[in-house]
Amino acid sequence: MGRVEIEIARSGDVLVSGLRLMAVHAHPDDESSKGAATMAKYVSEGNDVMVVTLTGGERGDILNPAMDLPGIKDNMVEVRREEMAKAAAALGVQHRWLGYVDSGLPEGDPLPPLPEGCFALVPLEESTGKLVEVVREFRPHVMITYDERGGYPHPDHIRCHEVSMAAFEAAGDPDRYPEAGEPWTVSKIYYTHGFIRDRMLLFSEEFEKHGMENPFAEWLANWDPSRGDLMGRVTTQVTSGDFFPQRDEALRAHATQIDPNGMFFAVPMDWQQRLWPTDEFELARTRVKTAIPETDLFAGIVADEPDEVTA
Repeated sequence: MGRVEIEIARSGDVLVSGLRLMAVHAHPDDESSKGAATMAKYVSEGNDVMVVTLTGGERGDILNPAMDLPGIKDNMVEVRREEMAKAAAALGVQHRWLGYVDSGLPEGDPLPPLPEGCFALVPLEESTGKLVEVVREFRPHVMITYDERGGYPHPDHIRCHEVSMAAFEAAGDPDRYPEAGEPWTVSKIYYTHGFIRDRMLLFSEEFEKHGMENPFAEWLANWDPSRGDLMGRVTTQVTSGDFFPQRDEALRAHATQIDPNGMFFAVPMDWQQRLWPTDEFELARTRVKTAIPETDLFAGIVADEPDEVTA
C-alpha cells in the first residue's frame, strides 16, 4: 500500500492533517547532517515533523574557527540552543529538548570515565520513559534514529539508539509508563545512514573528471573497513535533492559546529542534486506491510481519521 497524500487544510468542520515523523538525535546539529532534506520535504508536503534532541551538546568542541571567540565556550548551552532554533526554523520542523547533559567524546588509552550525570550514564529505563512521553504526545507514525553503532561510536549516539528502540517498543504498551500518557503504537522505525562510502567515491570521481582537487581523498584513504557496507543495509532512498539548500541552511545555523568551508559544503550543489539526490535509511522494524526497496518513509501507512473540529 502506498502513502496517502493528505494536505493540511480546513474542510467544513473537519481538520485534515498529514502524517507525523519524529527524528531522535543525540546533539543539536545531528538533525541537520542526517536526513535533514527528507524532513524538509515532508514538511513541505503537509506532514508534521518533530526533532527530539536528547542532550544540549554542552561538551561539543568549537569546530568552526570563525566562532572560536571570547565568551562562546563559556556560554555553550545558550549558544547551541540559539543555533538549534535557527536550524529548526530552516527545516520547518517542530523541536523538543529531552533535557539531558552531553556526555562528551572520551579520548585516550585507556578511555577516561564518563562525566557524572551525563546522558550515557542515565538509567535506560528513565530516559526511555521521558522519550515515551514525547512519543505519546506527538504520536508519530514513523521514527528515525541511529543504528546499533550510533553512526559512529559516541556514547550519546549509542545511547540514542538504545533509548529510541526501547521507546518504539514501550510507547504502545499500556502497561509501560502508564503515567506518560495514552499509549501510541509507532508503525515504523528507521536508521539514518549519512556517511556512505559509495557516495563519497562518486563525488571523488567527479572531482577527478574535472581535474579538481578531491576533498575526500584523505577521508577515503582512512576508511575503516570494519564499518561495513552501509549501502548494503539501505532499504529506503528518499529523493530530496530539491531540499538540499534548506539542509545546508540548517547546517550553517550550527555555526560553532559546522565550518562553512568544510567537507559538508565541498561538493557543488548541482553535482549533489544530479549525482546523488537522495537521503538513505534502513528500515529497522515495521508493524505495517511494505515492499523493499522503498522510496518513502511513510510507505504502507494510512493517515489517522481526521479530527472533528468544534465550531
